[in-house]
Amino acid sequence: MESSSTPARRGPKPKPHTRDNLIRAGVRMFHDAGYSATGIKEITDAVEVPKGSFYNHFESKEDFGREVADFYFGKGLVDLRAFFENEEIPPLERLKTYFDQRIQGFQSSGYVRGCLLGNLSLEVADHSQLIRDSLATHFRTWSRLFETCIADAQKSGAIHNRLPASVLAQFVLNSWEGAILRMRADKSDAPLKEFVEVVFSSLLV
Repeated sequence: MESSSTPARRGPKPKPHTRDNLIRAGVRMFHDAGYSATGIKEITDAVEVPKGSFYNHFESKEDFGREVADFYFGKGLVDLRAFFENEEIPPLERLKTYFDQRIQGFQSSGYVRGCLLGNLSLEVADHSQLIRDSLATHFRTWSRLFETCIADAQKSGAIHNRLPASVLAQFVLNSWEGAILRMRADKSDAPLKEFVEVVFSSLLV
């Protein structure tokens, strides 16, 4: 008597979480080689899926780039908010601790890769409104976290600089991104340490 059970399917099994795996590969590869130098086939090869499956999840490489930027910033945003909104630590100390920890991370990685948002801004923002709009949104969110700390420090008297907290926060973020670029060019933490010295001994006082 023949078995009535359904025969096992042959061929490769569909891979779960392909979309997330592609985005994670994109974060890594855009960080390592850059957006323009990374091809779609390289990304799909890294995830071991056919190139055609890329378009099951993304309309274009540009759409994919926006998703990568969103994932890169969003994956740490919950922890970042919790850190900056921790009222048990004085606001100015929160801000300085954040930069000190980031410097330690760059030291450990050998001063490579930098900030993916900054990298994409340099490489793609002039040519893609879709990615540019995403980057601008994330920079504003990031700046507002700084702004909250600075405003709280102004209220407590820890910062006497009366420039609007929003202006100070944007200047700090812009200066930090510039310091990261110099760090990569010099392969040194000196630009980052100089940033901290100027910001916390002259600007946020």
